[in-house]
Amino acid sequence: MIRRLIRKVIGGVFGSGTAPGPTILPLERHGIRREQIHPCALKVTRTLTEAGYSAFVVGGAVRDLLIGREPKDFDVATDATPEEVRRCFRRSRIIGRRFQIVHVYCGADTIEVTTFRASQGEPEAEDDRVTAEDGMILRDNVFGSQAEDAARRDFTVNALYYDPEKQEIWDSHGGVNDAKKRILRMIGDPEARYREDPVRMLRAARFAAKLDFHIDPATRAPIAKLAPLLERIPPARLFDEMIKLLLSGHAERGVRQLRAEGLHHGIFPMLDAILDDPKRQPFIHAALHDTDQRVRNGQSASPAFLIACLLWFDMNSAWQRLQQAGEPAAAALYEAMDQVLEQQRETLAFPRRFDGMIKEIWALQPRFEQRSGARPYRLLSHPRFRAGYDFLLIRAKGGDAPQELADWWTRFQDANETERAAMLQPAKAGEGKRRRRRRKPKTGSGDGVSSLA
Repeated sequence: MIRRLIRKVIGGVFGSGTAPGPTILPLERHGIRREQIHPCALKVTRTLTEAGYSAFVVGGAVRDLLIGREPKDFDVATDATPEEVRRCFRRSRIIGRRFQIVHVYCGADTIEVTTFRASQGEPEAEDDRVTAEDGMILRDNVFGSQAEDAARRDFTVNALYYDPEKQEIWDSHGGVNDAKKRILRMIGDPEARYREDPVRMLRAARFAAKLDFHIDPATRAPIAKLAPLLERIPPARLFDEMIKLLLSGHAERGVRQLRAEGLHHGIFPMLDAILDDPKRQPFIHAALHDTDQRVRNGQSASPAFLIACLLWFDMNSAWQRLQQAGEPAAAALYEAMDQVLEQQRETLAFPRRFDGMIKEIWALQPRFEQRSGARPYRLLSHPRFRAGYDFLLIRAKGGDAPQELADWWTRFQDANETERAAMLQPAKAGEGKRRRRRRKPKTGSGDGVSSLA
Protein backbone atom coordinates (compact mmCIF):
# COMPACT_ATOMS: atom_id res chain seq x y z
CA MET A 1 0.00 0.00 0.00
CA ILE A 2 2.84 2.43 0.89
CA ARG A 3 4.61 1.65 -2.39
CA ARG A 4 1.47 2.45 -4.34
CA LEU A 5 1.04 5.76 -2.51
CA ILE A 6 4.67 6.77 -3.18
CA ARG A 7 4.34 5.84 -6.86
CA LYS A 8 1.12 7.84 -7.15
CA VAL A 9 2.63 10.94 -5.53
CA ILE A 10 6.00 10.85 -7.30
CA GLY A 11 5.10 9.26 -10.60
CA GLY A 12 1.81 11.06 -11.03
CA VAL A 13 -0.42 10.09 -13.86
CA PHE A 14 2.53 9.21 -16.12
CA GLY A 15 3.76 6.34 -13.97
CA SER A 16 7.18 5.83 -12.40
CA GLY A 17 8.90 8.43 -14.55
CA THR A 18 11.16 5.97 -16.39
CA ALA A 19 8.69 5.31 -19.18
CA PRO A 20 7.83 8.02 -21.72
CA GLY A 21 4.51 9.73 -21.23
CA PRO A 22 1.66 9.53 -23.72
CA THR A 23 1.26 11.71 -26.78
CA ILE A 24 -1.54 14.16 -25.93
CA LEU A 25 -3.59 15.12 -28.98
CA PRO A 26 -5.75 18.28 -28.87
CA LEU A 27 -9.23 18.50 -30.38
CA GLU A 28 -8.04 19.84 -33.73
CA ARG A 29 -5.89 16.72 -34.27
CA HIS A 30 -8.55 14.10 -33.55
CA GLY A 31 -11.95 15.81 -33.97
CA ILE A 32 -13.84 14.10 -31.11
CA ARG A 33 -16.01 16.65 -29.30
CA ARG A 34 -17.36 16.45 -25.79
CA GLU A 35 -20.92 16.46 -27.17
CA GLN A 36 -20.29 13.07 -28.79
CA ILE A 37 -19.79 11.43 -25.40
CA HIS A 38 -22.76 9.81 -23.65
CA PRO A 39 -24.20 12.15 -20.97
CA CYS A 40 -23.88 9.46 -18.31
CA ALA A 41 -20.18 8.96 -19.11
CA LEU A 42 -19.67 12.73 -18.92
CA LYS A 43 -21.38 12.79 -15.53
CA VAL A 44 -19.11 9.99 -14.25
CA THR A 45 -15.86 11.59 -15.44
CA ARG A 46 -16.89 15.00 -14.12
CA THR A 47 -17.86 13.63 -10.70
CA LEU A 48 -14.57 11.75 -10.36
CA THR A 49 -12.56 14.77 -11.51
CA GLU A 50 -14.32 17.05 -9.03
CA ALA A 51 -13.50 14.50 -6.31
CA GLY A 52 -9.80 14.87 -7.12
CA TYR A 53 -9.27 11.81 -9.34
CA SER A 54 -8.20 11.40 -12.96
CA ALA A 55 -10.95 10.03 -15.23
CA PHE A 56 -11.05 9.23 -18.95
CA VAL A 57 -13.44 7.73 -21.45
CA VAL A 58 -11.41 4.78 -22.65
CA GLY A 59 -11.12 1.99 -25.19
CA GLY A 60 -13.71 1.05 -27.79
CA ALA A 61 -15.76 4.25 -27.58
CA VAL A 62 -12.73 6.42 -28.42
CA ARG A 63 -11.67 4.02 -31.19
CA ASP A 64 -15.15 3.96 -32.73
CA LEU A 65 -15.54 7.73 -32.67
CA LEU A 66 -12.15 8.08 -34.39
CA ILE A 67 -13.23 5.88 -37.31
CA GLY A 68 -16.72 7.39 -37.59
CA ARG A 69 -18.70 4.62 -35.90
CA GLU A 70 -21.42 4.96 -33.27
CA PRO A 71 -20.06 3.57 -29.97
CA LYS A 72 -22.13 0.88 -28.31
CA ASP A 73 -20.71 1.42 -24.83
CA PHE A 74 -18.84 4.21 -23.03
CA ASP A 75 -16.37 2.91 -20.45
CA VAL A 76 -14.44 5.02 -17.96
CA ALA A 77 -10.96 4.46 -16.48
CA THR A 78 -9.72 6.25 -13.36
CA ASP A 79 -7.00 6.26 -10.71
CA ALA A 80 -9.70 5.92 -8.01
CA THR A 81 -9.94 2.44 -6.48
CA PRO A 82 -13.25 0.52 -6.82
CA GLU A 83 -14.12 1.42 -3.21
CA GLU A 84 -13.40 5.11 -3.87
CA VAL A 85 -15.51 5.05 -7.04
CA ARG A 86 -18.31 3.35 -5.13
CA ARG A 87 -18.31 6.15 -2.53
CA CYS A 88 -18.67 8.80 -5.27
CA PHE A 89 -21.89 7.36 -6.70
CA ARG A 90 -24.96 6.40 -4.75
CA ARG A 91 -26.27 4.15 -7.55
CA SER A 92 -23.27 1.91 -8.13
CA ARG A 93 -21.89 -1.48 -7.18
CA ILE A 94 -18.60 -3.36 -7.35
CA ILE A 95 -18.65 -6.54 -9.44
CA GLY A 96 -16.15 -9.12 -10.66
CA ARG A 97 -13.49 -11.31 -9.17
CA ARG A 98 -10.82 -11.67 -11.84
CA PHE A 99 -11.10 -7.93 -12.52
CA GLN A 100 -12.94 -5.78 -9.99
CA ILE A 101 -14.92 -3.05 -11.71
CA VAL A 102 -17.72 -0.67 -10.73
CA HIS A 103 -21.05 -0.31 -12.49
CA VAL A 104 -22.44 3.20 -12.18
CA TYR A 105 -26.14 3.55 -13.03
CA CYS A 106 -27.75 6.60 -14.63
CA GLY A 107 -31.43 5.85 -15.19
CA ALA A 108 -31.52 2.89 -17.59
CA ASP A 109 -27.87 3.37 -18.59
CA THR A 110 -24.82 1.70 -17.05
CA ILE A 111 -21.25 2.98 -17.20
CA GLU A 112 -18.44 0.53 -16.46
CA VAL A 113 -15.66 2.14 -14.41
CA THR A 114 -12.26 0.44 -14.07
CA THR A 115 -9.29 1.42 -11.96
CA PHE A 116 -5.91 1.88 -13.71
CA ARG A 117 -4.06 -1.42 -13.45
CA ALA A 118 -0.35 -2.11 -13.27
CA SER A 119 1.59 -3.89 -16.00
CA GLN A 120 2.86 -7.45 -15.60
CA GLY A 121 6.07 -7.58 -13.56
CA GLU A 122 5.46 -4.61 -11.27
CA PRO A 123 6.85 -5.34 -7.74
CA GLU A 124 3.58 -4.80 -5.93
CA ALA A 125 1.80 -7.13 -8.34
CA GLU A 126 3.01 -10.25 -6.59
CA ASP A 127 0.43 -10.23 -3.80
CA ASP A 128 -2.67 -9.41 -5.85
CA ARG A 129 -2.03 -11.06 -9.23
CA VAL A 130 -2.43 -14.83 -9.63
CA THR A 131 -0.77 -16.35 -12.71
CA ALA A 132 -0.68 -19.95 -13.94
CA GLU A 133 2.59 -21.71 -14.82
CA ASP A 134 2.09 -21.07 -18.54
CA GLY A 135 1.63 -17.32 -17.98
CA MET A 136 -2.17 -17.12 -18.07
CA ILE A 137 -3.49 -14.51 -15.62
CA LEU A 138 -6.07 -16.01 -13.28
CA ARG A 139 -6.75 -12.92 -11.13
CA ASP A 140 -5.56 -9.37 -11.64
CA ASN A 141 -6.58 -6.58 -9.28
CA VAL A 142 -3.21 -4.79 -9.22
CA PHE A 143 -3.71 -1.03 -9.42
CA GLY A 144 -1.23 1.27 -11.14
CA SER A 145 -0.86 4.43 -13.23
CA GLN A 146 -2.54 5.56 -16.44
CA ALA A 147 0.60 4.71 -18.46
CA GLU A 148 0.75 1.22 -16.97
CA ASP A 149 -2.95 0.74 -17.61
CA ALA A 150 -2.43 1.64 -21.28
CA ALA A 151 0.48 -0.81 -21.56
CA ARG A 152 -1.56 -3.74 -20.24
CA ARG A 153 -4.46 -3.27 -22.68
CA ASP A 154 -4.60 -5.63 -25.64
CA PHE A 155 -4.55 -3.65 -28.90
CA THR A 156 -3.20 -0.17 -29.61
CA VAL A 157 -6.59 1.07 -30.86
CA ASN A 158 -8.14 0.03 -27.52
CA ALA A 159 -5.54 1.91 -25.46
CA LEU A 160 -6.81 5.41 -26.19
CA TYR A 161 -7.89 7.71 -23.33
CA TYR A 162 -10.19 10.68 -23.93
CA ASP A 163 -10.36 13.53 -21.43
CA PRO A 164 -13.84 15.09 -21.88
CA GLU A 165 -12.98 18.20 -19.88
CA LYS A 166 -10.00 19.17 -22.08
CA GLN A 167 -11.22 17.26 -25.18
CA GLU A 168 -7.80 15.57 -25.47
CA ILE A 169 -6.78 12.04 -26.46
CA TRP A 170 -3.89 10.43 -24.58
CA ASP A 171 -2.16 7.94 -26.87
CA SER A 172 0.81 5.92 -25.54
CA HIS A 173 1.12 3.28 -28.27
CA GLY A 174 0.26 4.83 -31.62
CA GLY A 175 -3.38 3.78 -31.50
CA VAL A 176 -4.66 6.88 -33.30
CA ASN A 177 -2.35 6.24 -36.24
CA ASP A 178 -3.28 2.52 -36.31
CA ALA A 179 -6.97 3.40 -36.28
CA LYS A 180 -6.52 5.68 -39.28
CA LYS A 181 -4.64 2.92 -41.11
CA ARG A 182 -7.19 0.31 -39.93
CA ILE A 183 -4.51 -1.90 -38.37
CA LEU A 184 -5.08 -4.19 -35.39
CA ARG A 185 -1.77 -4.35 -33.50
CA MET A 186 -1.02 -6.02 -30.16
CA ILE A 187 0.71 -3.98 -27.45
CA GLY A 188 3.89 -5.72 -26.34
CA ASP A 189 4.98 -9.22 -27.32
CA PRO A 190 1.96 -10.93 -28.95
CA GLU A 191 2.86 -14.45 -27.80
CA ALA A 192 3.28 -13.39 -24.18
CA ARG A 193 0.03 -11.39 -24.28
CA TYR A 194 -1.89 -14.36 -25.72
CA ARG A 195 -0.48 -16.61 -23.02
CA GLU A 196 -1.65 -14.13 -20.36
CA ASP A 197 -5.18 -14.29 -21.76
CA PRO A 198 -5.87 -16.67 -24.70
CA VAL A 199 -9.26 -15.02 -25.32
CA ARG A 200 -7.28 -12.17 -26.90
CA MET A 201 -6.90 -14.41 -29.97
CA LEU A 202 -10.68 -14.54 -30.35
CA ARG A 203 -10.89 -10.80 -29.76
CA ALA A 204 -8.38 -10.24 -32.56
CA ALA A 205 -10.59 -12.16 -34.98
CA ARG A 206 -13.76 -10.42 -33.73
CA PHE A 207 -12.34 -6.89 -33.90
CA ALA A 208 -10.84 -7.48 -37.34
CA ALA A 209 -14.25 -8.58 -38.61
CA LYS A 210 -16.28 -5.94 -36.80
CA LEU A 211 -14.05 -2.97 -37.64
CA ASP A 212 -12.91 -4.17 -41.08
CA PHE A 213 -9.28 -3.92 -39.89
CA HIS A 214 -6.42 -6.14 -40.99
CA ILE A 215 -4.39 -7.89 -38.31
CA ASP A 216 -0.75 -6.84 -38.08
CA PRO A 217 1.48 -9.78 -39.22
CA ALA A 218 3.39 -9.93 -35.91
CA THR A 219 0.08 -9.95 -34.02
CA ARG A 220 -1.26 -12.78 -36.18
CA ALA A 221 1.87 -14.97 -36.23
CA PRO A 222 1.53 -16.81 -32.85
CA ILE A 223 -2.21 -17.51 -33.10
CA ALA A 224 -2.05 -20.82 -34.98
CA LYS A 225 0.47 -22.23 -32.49
CA LEU A 226 -1.30 -20.98 -29.36
CA ALA A 227 -4.91 -21.75 -30.35
CA PRO A 228 -4.99 -24.89 -28.11
CA LEU A 229 -4.64 -22.61 -25.05
CA LEU A 230 -8.28 -21.67 -25.51
CA GLU A 231 -9.24 -25.13 -24.25
CA ARG A 232 -8.36 -23.87 -20.74
CA ILE A 233 -10.81 -20.99 -20.87
CA PRO A 234 -14.05 -21.56 -18.88
CA PRO A 235 -16.94 -22.53 -21.20
CA ALA A 236 -19.08 -19.64 -19.95
CA ARG A 237 -16.43 -17.10 -21.00
CA LEU A 238 -16.09 -18.76 -24.42
CA PHE A 239 -19.85 -18.56 -24.85
CA ASP A 240 -19.86 -14.84 -24.02
CA GLU A 241 -17.13 -14.25 -26.61
CA MET A 242 -18.96 -16.29 -29.23
CA ILE A 243 -22.20 -14.36 -28.70
CA LYS A 244 -20.34 -11.05 -29.01
CA LEU A 245 -19.01 -12.21 -32.37
CA LEU A 246 -22.33 -13.61 -33.63
CA LEU A 247 -24.32 -10.52 -32.57
CA SER A 248 -21.76 -7.99 -33.77
CA GLY A 249 -23.55 -7.32 -37.06
CA HIS A 250 -20.54 -8.85 -38.82
CA ALA A 251 -20.96 -12.52 -37.92
CA GLU A 252 -20.40 -13.82 -41.45
CA ARG A 253 -17.05 -12.09 -41.72
CA GLY A 254 -16.24 -13.05 -38.15
CA VAL A 255 -16.72 -16.74 -38.83
CA ARG A 256 -14.53 -16.48 -41.92
CA GLN A 257 -11.91 -14.73 -39.78
CA LEU A 258 -12.02 -17.56 -37.24
CA ARG A 259 -11.37 -20.05 -40.03
CA ALA A 260 -8.56 -17.91 -41.42
CA GLU A 261 -6.86 -17.86 -38.02
CA GLY A 262 -7.51 -21.57 -37.36
CA LEU A 263 -9.57 -20.78 -34.26
CA HIS A 264 -12.84 -22.54 -35.07
CA HIS A 265 -11.84 -26.19 -34.56
CA GLY A 266 -12.52 -27.43 -31.05
CA ILE A 267 -13.10 -23.91 -29.72
CA PHE A 268 -16.70 -23.51 -30.88
CA PRO A 269 -17.59 -27.18 -31.48
CA MET A 270 -21.07 -26.34 -32.73
CA LEU A 271 -19.46 -24.53 -35.67
CA ASP A 272 -17.03 -27.31 -36.60
CA ALA A 273 -19.39 -29.73 -38.32
CA ILE A 274 -21.31 -26.94 -40.04
CA LEU A 275 -18.26 -25.16 -41.43
CA ASP A 276 -16.72 -28.41 -42.67
CA ASP A 277 -19.90 -29.85 -44.25
CA PRO A 278 -20.81 -28.36 -47.66
CA LYS A 279 -24.44 -29.40 -47.16
CA ARG A 280 -24.73 -27.38 -43.96
CA GLN A 281 -22.81 -24.28 -45.02
CA PRO A 282 -25.68 -22.61 -46.98
CA PHE A 283 -27.94 -22.90 -43.92
CA ILE A 284 -25.51 -21.40 -41.42
CA HIS A 285 -24.50 -18.60 -43.78
CA ALA A 286 -28.19 -17.80 -44.33
CA ALA A 287 -28.64 -17.67 -40.53
CA LEU A 288 -25.58 -15.44 -40.02
CA HIS A 289 -26.57 -13.15 -42.90
CA ASP A 290 -30.10 -12.78 -41.50
CA THR A 291 -28.71 -11.99 -38.02
CA ASP A 292 -26.27 -9.43 -39.43
CA GLN A 293 -29.09 -7.69 -41.29
CA ARG A 294 -31.25 -7.55 -38.16
CA VAL A 295 -28.45 -6.12 -36.02
CA ARG A 296 -27.53 -3.49 -38.62
CA ASN A 297 -31.18 -2.49 -38.98
CA GLY A 298 -31.52 -2.01 -35.22
CA GLN A 299 -33.80 -5.04 -34.81
CA SER A 300 -33.56 -7.56 -31.99
CA ALA A 301 -31.42 -10.66 -32.39
CA SER A 302 -31.67 -13.49 -29.89
CA PRO A 303 -28.78 -15.72 -28.78
CA ALA A 304 -31.33 -18.52 -28.33
CA PHE A 305 -32.40 -18.23 -31.97
CA LEU A 306 -28.77 -18.46 -33.11
CA ILE A 307 -28.12 -21.50 -30.94
CA ALA A 308 -31.23 -23.12 -32.43
CA CYS A 309 -29.76 -22.51 -35.89
CA LEU A 310 -26.31 -23.80 -35.00
CA LEU A 311 -27.62 -27.01 -33.39
CA TRP A 312 -30.49 -27.71 -35.78
CA PHE A 313 -28.68 -30.35 -37.84
CA ASP A 314 -27.42 -32.19 -34.76
CA MET A 315 -30.90 -32.22 -33.26
CA ASN A 316 -32.51 -33.32 -36.53
CA SER A 317 -30.01 -36.19 -36.93
CA ALA A 318 -30.66 -37.35 -33.35
CA TRP A 319 -34.41 -37.17 -33.98
CA GLN A 320 -34.14 -39.37 -37.08
CA ARG A 321 -31.97 -41.93 -35.26
CA LEU A 322 -34.44 -42.22 -32.39
CA GLN A 323 -37.35 -42.70 -34.79
CA GLN A 324 -35.42 -45.38 -36.66
CA ALA A 325 -34.87 -47.10 -33.31
CA GLY A 326 -38.65 -47.31 -32.86
CA GLU A 327 -39.45 -44.17 -30.83
CA PRO A 328 -42.71 -42.38 -31.74
CA ALA A 329 -42.03 -39.16 -33.66
CA ALA A 330 -43.22 -36.75 -30.94
CA ALA A 331 -41.40 -38.49 -28.10
CA ALA A 332 -38.26 -38.85 -30.23
CA LEU A 333 -38.30 -35.13 -31.03
CA TYR A 334 -38.24 -34.01 -27.40
CA GLU A 335 -35.70 -36.64 -26.42
CA ALA A 336 -33.43 -35.48 -29.26
CA MET A 337 -33.75 -31.88 -28.08
CA ASP A 338 -32.68 -32.76 -24.55
CA GLN A 339 -29.77 -34.91 -25.73
CA VAL A 340 -28.28 -32.29 -28.04
CA LEU A 341 -28.65 -29.38 -25.63
CA GLU A 342 -27.04 -31.27 -22.76
CA GLN A 343 -24.18 -32.56 -24.93
CA GLN A 344 -23.42 -29.08 -26.19
CA ARG A 345 -23.63 -27.52 -22.74
CA GLU A 346 -20.63 -29.60 -21.66
CA THR A 347 -18.36 -27.57 -23.94
CA LEU A 348 -20.21 -24.27 -24.31
CA ALA A 349 -22.01 -23.09 -21.19
CA PHE A 350 -25.04 -21.30 -22.60
CA PRO A 351 -27.71 -20.50 -19.99
CA ARG A 352 -30.58 -22.92 -19.45
CA ARG A 353 -33.02 -20.05 -19.78
CA PHE A 354 -32.48 -20.30 -23.56
CA ASP A 355 -33.68 -23.91 -23.67
CA GLY A 356 -37.39 -23.08 -23.74
CA MET A 357 -37.20 -20.83 -26.79
CA ILE A 358 -34.82 -23.18 -28.62
CA LYS A 359 -37.12 -26.16 -28.11
CA GLU A 360 -40.22 -24.22 -29.15
CA ILE A 361 -38.58 -23.08 -32.39
CA TRP A 362 -37.54 -26.65 -33.18
CA ALA A 363 -40.90 -28.15 -32.19
CA LEU A 364 -42.77 -25.75 -34.51
CA GLN A 365 -40.90 -26.85 -37.64
CA PRO A 366 -42.87 -30.11 -38.23
CA ARG A 367 -46.09 -28.18 -37.64
CA PHE A 368 -45.38 -25.89 -40.60
CA GLU A 369 -45.84 -28.94 -42.82
CA GLN A 370 -49.44 -29.34 -41.62
CA ARG A 371 -51.52 -27.09 -43.87
CA SER A 372 -55.00 -28.58 -43.58
CA GLY A 373 -57.97 -28.03 -41.31
CA ALA A 374 -57.59 -25.83 -38.24
CA ARG A 375 -53.87 -26.54 -37.73
CA PRO A 376 -52.52 -23.50 -39.64
CA TYR A 377 -54.85 -21.18 -37.70
CA ARG A 378 -53.69 -22.60 -34.36
CA LEU A 379 -50.07 -22.23 -35.40
CA LEU A 380 -50.59 -18.56 -36.31
CA SER A 381 -51.70 -17.87 -32.73
CA HIS A 382 -48.68 -19.58 -31.17
CA PRO A 383 -46.53 -17.14 -29.10
CA ARG A 384 -43.37 -18.30 -30.90
CA PHE A 385 -44.90 -18.29 -34.39
CA ARG A 386 -42.75 -15.41 -35.61
CA ALA A 387 -39.50 -16.96 -34.39
CA GLY A 388 -40.49 -20.33 -35.86
CA TYR A 389 -41.46 -18.71 -39.16
CA ASP A 390 -38.16 -16.80 -39.36
CA PHE A 391 -36.38 -20.10 -38.71
CA LEU A 392 -38.36 -21.72 -41.55
CA LEU A 393 -37.31 -18.92 -43.93
CA ILE A 394 -33.64 -19.53 -43.08
CA ARG A 395 -34.12 -23.28 -43.62
CA ALA A 396 -35.60 -22.54 -47.05
CA LYS A 397 -32.73 -20.21 -47.98
CA GLY A 398 -30.25 -22.87 -46.86
CA GLY A 399 -31.94 -25.64 -48.81
CA ASP A 400 -33.17 -27.49 -45.71
CA ALA A 401 -36.87 -26.84 -46.37
CA PRO A 402 -38.90 -26.38 -49.59
CA GLN A 403 -39.09 -22.76 -50.69
CA GLU A 404 -42.72 -23.43 -51.63
CA LEU A 405 -43.50 -24.17 -47.97
CA ALA A 406 -41.95 -20.89 -46.80
CA ASP A 407 -43.79 -18.95 -49.54
CA TRP A 408 -47.10 -20.56 -48.55
CA TRP A 409 -46.74 -19.42 -44.94
CA THR A 410 -45.68 -15.94 -46.06
CA ARG A 411 -48.91 -15.62 -48.07
CA PHE A 412 -51.14 -17.37 -45.52
CA GLN A 413 -50.36 -15.07 -42.58
CA ASP A 414 -51.12 -11.94 -44.63
CA ALA A 415 -54.21 -13.29 -46.44
CA ASN A 416 -57.83 -12.53 -45.50
CA GLU A 417 -60.15 -15.25 -44.23
CA THR A 418 -61.54 -16.13 -47.67
CA GLU A 419 -58.04 -16.41 -49.17
CA ARG A 420 -56.83 -18.51 -46.25
CA ALA A 421 -59.70 -20.95 -46.62
CA ALA A 422 -58.89 -21.36 -50.33
CA MET A 423 -55.21 -22.01 -49.53
CA LEU A 424 -55.87 -24.92 -47.15
CA GLN A 425 -54.77 -28.29 -48.44
CA PRO A 426 -56.72 -31.57 -48.22
CA ALA A 427 -55.91 -33.62 -45.16
CA LYS A 428 -53.33 -36.32 -45.75
CA ALA A 429 -53.88 -39.92 -44.75
CA GLY A 430 -53.63 -40.19 -40.98
CA GLU A 431 -54.24 -36.47 -40.45
CA GLY A 432 -58.02 -36.75 -40.08
CA LYS A 433 -59.68 -35.71 -36.86
CA ARG A 434 -59.47 -38.29 -34.11
CA ARG A 435 -62.28 -38.59 -31.59
CA ARG A 436 -61.24 -38.65 -27.99
CA ARG A 437 -62.46 -41.51 -25.79
CA ARG A 438 -65.88 -40.72 -24.29
CA ARG A 439 -65.73 -39.75 -20.65
CA LYS A 440 -68.28 -40.84 -18.07
CA PRO A 441 -70.73 -37.93 -17.74
CA LYS A 442 -70.77 -36.05 -14.49
CA THR A 443 -73.96 -35.31 -12.60
CA GLY A 444 -75.67 -32.25 -14.05
CA SER A 445 -73.45 -32.12 -17.14
CA GLY A 446 -74.46 -32.59 -20.75
CA ASP A 447 -74.30 -35.83 -22.69
CA GLY A 448 -70.65 -36.37 -21.74
CA VAL A 449 -69.27 -36.06 -25.33
CA SER A 450 -65.93 -34.30 -25.32
CA SER A 451 -64.78 -31.87 -28.00
CA LEU A 452 -62.89 -33.15 -31.02
CA ALA A 453 -59.09 -33.10 -31.11
